[in-house]
Amino acid sequence: MRVLLTGATGFTGRRAARRLVAAGHDVRCFVRASSDRAPLEGLEVEVRVGDLADEASIARALSGTDALVNVASIGFGHGPGIVRAAERAGVGRAVFFSTTAIFTSLPAASRAVRLLAEEAIRRSSLDWTILRPTMIYGAPGDRNVERLLGLVSRFRVLPTAGRGESRIQPVFVDDLGDAVPAVLGSRKTSRRAYSLPGRTAVTIREFVSAAARALGRRTRFVAVPEAIAVAGARIYERIAPRPRIRAEQVLRFLEHKDFAWDAAARDFGYAPRDIEAGLAIEVARIRGEEA
Repeated sequence: MRVLLTGATGFTGRRAARRLVAAGHDVRCFVRASSDRAPLEGLEVEVRVGDLADEASIARALSGTDALVNVASIGFGHGPGIVRAAERAGVGRAVFFSTTAIFTSLPAASRAVRLLAEEAIRRSSLDWTILRPTMIYGAPGDRNVERLLGLVSRFRVLPTAGRGESRIQPVFVDDLGDAVPAVLGSRKTSRRAYSLPGRTAVTIREFVSAAARALGRRTRFVAVPEAIAVAGARIYERIAPRPRIRAEQVLRFLEHKDFAWDAAARDFGYAPRDIEAGLAIEVARIRGEEA
């Protein structure tokens, strides 16, 4: 199958590119002129240059392809344009990455943008599939777990907003890469949306404790009342030139984020790894113990 892949140089996209090539697909990677193409070195892929804000350039890149795999974020407003370009190019099959963050109860601006994009996908003439990962981790460069591992390695006592009992279900990035060719190869995924979480949900405390074990350390927790944690984040956000944490992130931190993946397992064999296995791999990669 001839596939155009967007977001190919990104954290998840580069894994998707490798899995698609390994599965025997003819892959074209849609990248900006300014993109760092180092993640694609050594892969037998064709590079098409364009911009997701330019529907014509997307349609040109899609010419002659059988499928679109859009790993690039639909949270920046480009989603409906990508859909129109795919329809214009006559592409039948299309896989779009969204996020389980659309289920937040918070009035996040990106949620509305993503919901509009998903609506455009659903209303389109494309043979679409929507994939919604949870928080993604799994290698140096991820913005969440790598930061957590750094904190755990430096400090023995860590604060938690509230009692740290909200549930999360992070997904290992390689599991998402594996999912892409599996979705393309399954007829059952046509015009369906799937949550793609990790194997099991854990509380924040359990997750941090698992990270500490992966590093061979022990961690203690100090519970910070939720109202104080949110207020502190808002103050920090106002005074810091480049805040590393925002009040909205703290509020999201307090939400339960656990999701079922039985439909994905049934329809395309999705089988995510558990948090201990994923953390062990990430720690090994960070330490340079694994390529």
